Amino acid sequence: MEQWKGKVAIVTGASSGIGREVAKQLALNGMTVIGCARNQSRLEELSQEVTGASGKVVAIKCDVRKEEEILSMFDNIKTQFGGADVCINNAGLGRVSPLLSGTTEDWREQMEVNVLATCIITREFVKQLKERNCDAGHIIIMNSIYGHTVPAEAPVHIYSATKWALRAITEGIRQELRMMNSEIKITQISPGHVYTEIFERAFNISKEEAKNIFDQIASEALYPEDIASTVLHVLSSPPRVQVHDMKVIPVTANLY
Repeated sequence: MEQWKGKVAIVTGASSGIGREVAKQLALNGMTVIGCARNQSRLEELSQEVTGASGKVVAIKCDVRKEEEILSMFDNIKTQFGGADVCINNAGLGRVSPLLSGTTEDWREQMEVNVLATCIITREFVKQLKERNCDAGHIIIMNSIYGHTVPAEAPVHIYSATKWALRAITEGIRQELRMMNSEIKITQISPGHVYTEIFERAFNISKEEAKNIFDQIASEALYPEDIASTVLHVLSSPPRVQVHDMKVIPVTANLY
């Protein structure tokens, strides 16, 4: 991580779960982290938690469903820090909304957060790198094991479709960067089941109910710190190495 000390990273969905832990670990490793999410108070709490670390977390409220807020965020980053060097597209949304009985609004919201926001943020990130004549950036897209398999459970089929789309988008970005003769890296990380709040929100259950479910599948579940360590590993790769696609599952997993 030495090459990133003092550099700037954007982490979307940084107020909870994987995004929060990733933002925390990057700050502890000396990066200035732009924590982006809708929940400003949680971002501020995270910022206070890493006070005294070699890096820091700067909270910027941003709803990634709204392009104007994304553009405003990048303007703020340019004004305050000159630009960003690492972009971690972590914000994600799941809804219980089957293909044959779900609502259009639930489908649209998942597409906007999981797919369109990722595209817009990545486009703006690369644009500001080019404006600075910087060719050493790194893009990380947080995918899912459901981007590699279609589960039997009907409620998550649209969610799975958005994650399959991210696989095509990741490869498309790699090809476009290659055609630009760019050395900007892109990595897709696809975790298995991770114990985060997205599970509670998707199935509209309490924190206690979610914990009980994860306790039952503990041998096949991951935790945010597992994915944060994976991000640090990817970012620590040598300049000539591009870790393009990673599945991250428990050693004892039998679900995938």
